[in-house]
Amino acid sequence: MAEKGAAASGGGGAALKDQGNEFFKAGNHLKAAALYTQAIKLEPNNPTLYSNRAAAFLHLVKLSKALADAEMTITLKPQWEKGYFRKGCILEAMERYDDAVAAFQVALQYNPQSVEISKKIKRLTQLAREKKRAEEVENIRSNINMGKFLEPLKPEFSAKFGAEELWQDIFSFLVDIMESAIKAWHETGKVDPRVNFLLDKLKTQTDKYAPVVNIDKVWKGQGSRKWKLGHSDGFFVQFESPVLRKLWFIPSSTEKGRTLCRNPEDLDISAHEVLPRLFKEPGSNVR
Repeated sequence: MAEKGAAASGGGGAALKDQGNEFFKAGNHLKAAALYTQAIKLEPNNPTLYSNRAAAFLHLVKLSKALADAEMTITLKPQWEKGYFRKGCILEAMERYDDAVAAFQVALQYNPQSVEISKKIKRLTQLAREKKRAEEVENIRSNINMGKFLEPLKPEFSAKFGAEELWQDIFSFLVDIMESAIKAWHETGKVDPRVNFLLDKLKTQTDKYAPVVNIDKVWKGQGSRKWKLGHSDGFFVQFESPVLRKLWFIPSSTEKGRTLCRNPEDLDISAHEVLPRLFKEPGSNVR
């Protein structure tokens, strides 16, 4: 609401302000802003005029101009809570919730009995937390880094597969398949169950001995498998090779209206395998 303010010397500015207030009340914020601007030309040091024009600009969604007028209100009358209140409302409209809370807190210092300001602080503090978490969720969804998560496996890959170029290729293959599956899950809420082969072009019988990553069907926490995430949505990733077998469950949840995959859970493949063993164990005499 526009402020009545004190009577202006000479009456010209005050008359324009009063006309502006009438247009403001009638919902004609553009005409109100124009009249406040005329009054400011006559009284450039009147904080009420800047405060009123800030309110008009806020309704017109001219937020940069509104914020500049709120700042001028504070400069001209730093102990008047209205300037900080205007600033807080404008920052709220900009969705700058933390800054808005800071402005309202100053306003409350000058008007500690204001229930309206207290309610705004409480509501915007909650909105700020929710916005921050929503940004964190989007950041997690956009920055999938299975390489970092699987980093502890590198020594085991090196020991099992030997040559550095070989184990690094296999490791990168696993990372790429997992990241692609997670991205698909984020975008569609499902994965394409399939077996992915890494074919070594330098060797024969690659279709028989190539490492495999299997992306398996969505798990809804139903059936005989039991583990701590038995009731979570998600999907399985199983790594198969002659010398190493691994199984993960990638749980999923919905947060802030967005699907979000959590860190993969390492499972006991002997208890929860999705695919049976594809390769005979090295040294086995089974034919």
